[in-house]
Amino acid sequence: MTERKIALITGGSRGIGLGCALELAKAGCDIIINDICDAEKAQPAIDEIKACGVNAYFYSFDVSNYDAVKENVDKMIAEHGKIDILLNNAGITRDGLFLRMDMPQWESVIKVNLTSAFCVTNAVIKYMSKARQGSIINMSSIVGRHGNAGQANYSASKAGLIGFTQTLAKEFGSRNIRVNAVCPGFIQTAMTAELGNIDEYLKAIPMKRLGTVEDIAKVVKFLALDTEYVTGQAIEVAGGLML
Repeated sequence: MTERKIALITGGSRGIGLGCALELAKAGCDIIINDICDAEKAQPAIDEIKACGVNAYFYSFDVSNYDAVKENVDKMIAEHGKIDILLNNAGITRDGLFLRMDMPQWESVIKVNLTSAFCVTNAVIKYMSKARQGSIINMSSIVGRHGNAGQANYSASKAGLIGFTQTLAKEFGSRNIRVNAVCPGFIQTAMTAELGNIDEYLKAIPMKRLGTVEDIAKVVKFLALDTEYVTGQAIEVAGGLML
């Protein structure tokens, strides 16, 4: 019997993170989800993942806290033996026009969206290097490629993830560790529901619909499990939208 792969997903208790967890679970992966909520709030996600017939575990910690990340990743390895797949998915928005954007808005988004990817990857990749295999997927955004008015902080954080992805792909390819990014467009989630001007975005989307969580999850599953020779890529999943 083939040993199951283990996937760690940050921000995995809801939205795109949970959708990706379920897609990987259906493909036979055991799942570790992280979020900042408590275990009680994460339990519905854990139950849903377990219903796919795999093991599911929850760890609550701040992914932008380097020491907390290292402590928890070391604990995961001690308890589960390995991490085959890492999805850096945790993210927030604090939108505002640049002239009105303050330092807390800027720093909070950079910290959660970009610094967290450094912290978690730094903790995980040493174990992947020792195993000489692994797949790391960073959840970027189409705005990381094209920018978006009112999202200077978010766009900068997501553009940073693309550069981070491409650099690590070059550094770790020789160790059989693939590093890719996914760049969603406008996806039906609680985060995009806050935008308010969805009709305007729909006019610019050639496919004339918002994406779904499942659209993103299928690409994540492909990068995690279905290819062994794709690395350093930032794949746009945006229905043809060019901001």
